[in-house]
Amino acid sequence: MRVVVTGATGFVGSHAVAALSAAGHEPILLVRNPEKARKVLGTLGLDQDFDDFAIVEADVRDAAAVRAGLARGEAVLHSAAEIAMGHGGLAATNVGGLRNVLGQAAELGLDPIVHVSTTAVFVPPQGPVITTESALASPRNDYGKTKIAGERYARELQDQGSPVTIVYPGGCCGPHQPTLDSLNEGLVAGLKQGWPIAPGGLALVDVRDVASALAACMVAGQGPRRYLLGGYFLTWTQLADLCDEVTGLTGRRFRVPAGVLRGAAAMLDTVKKVWRIKYPLTRDAVELMVTMVPTQDSSTLEGLGITLRPERETIADALRWLRDEGHIDAAKVGRLT
Repeated sequence: MRVVVTGATGFVGSHAVAALSAAGHEPILLVRNPEKARKVLGTLGLDQDFDDFAIVEADVRDAAAVRAGLARGEAVLHSAAEIAMGHGGLAATNVGGLRNVLGQAAELGLDPIVHVSTTAVFVPPQGPVITTESALASPRNDYGKTKIAGERYARELQDQGSPVTIVYPGGCCGPHQPTLDSLNEGLVAGLKQGWPIAPGGLALVDVRDVASALAACMVAGQGPRRYLLGGYFLTWTQLADLCDEVTGLTGRRFRVPAGVLRGAAAMLDTVKKVWRIKYPLTRDAVELMVTMVPTQDSSTLEGLGITLRPERETIADALRWLRDEGHIDAAKVGRLT
C-alpha cells in the first residue's frame, strides 16, 4: 500500500516509516526538510531505502501542497505535531495542519486515514482506568488544548463515516529519538539528580511497538477505529526500581507530595524564563505525572496482533542510546556500559 507519512523526522514517525517499509508498504514522505529526513531515517538503517522513497517537500500547514502529496497515496499516516512554539505556532500545525491532512485525505478517498493522538487527551482521567471511551480532558496548556481540538476534528470525521483510525500512544520510549522529549530528558535527570517519588505514574510504551501497531493499522475497509496503546503503567517508584535493575546502580529517591511538586514546577517555569536551566520538570508535565492511571490496551493488542516487548528491554535500549549519543555519562548507566 502507498502510505503518505507526515512527521517522518519525528520519533514516532521515523520509526513508523521503518515499520511500514519492513511490512512491505511504500512510504511517501511528506516532509519540510528532505535532508533532515535522510539523516533521521539513516540512524534507523534506512540509508539505502531512502533513495527509493517518494519524497514530497511540503509543510502540513500548506493545504495545496498537502493535497498534492496525498493524491500520490492510497492511505495516510499523520504523525506530525508541534510540542513547542515554532513554525507558526502550535495551533497552525496541530489543528490547521491536521485538518489539511485528515480532511483532504477523506475528500480524496484515502483508506485508512491513521492519526497519531496521545493518551494525554484523557488526562487528568475521570476514572481508575483509561479506555477509548473515557472523557476527553480539559488541559491547561496550549499543547494540550491544540491536541484536544485536533482530536475533536478527527472524531467528527469518524462520525461522518470517514475511515479515520485514531491511535493513542502513552509515553513513547526507546532509542533513536531525533530530539529529546520530556520522557527521555526525565530519565537522564532521574539518573543524574535522583527520582521524585510522587503519586501517579507513567504509561510507558516502546516507540518500536507503537510503530508496529501503526503499520498494522494499514488495512483498508475497516471504517472508523480507535486504538489505545498506553503500554505498561509504572509508578514512579517502579520506574526508579527498573532503572536500578538494568543499570545495577541505586539511584537517589526523594518523596514529594503532589502539591509540593506542582508548586516547585510552577516556580521552575518562572525561573526558566530568566535563566537557562536544563531540567524537564514543568507544571504541565507534573499534572500528567501525578494523575496518570493505567490504560486498557487489551483490545488493541489483540485486534492488531501486537505483543509489547518487556519494559526492561525498552528502558535498557533507551539508556544505552542516551549514553551512546552523549546525553548521559557512561558511569550513570552502570553495567549497560
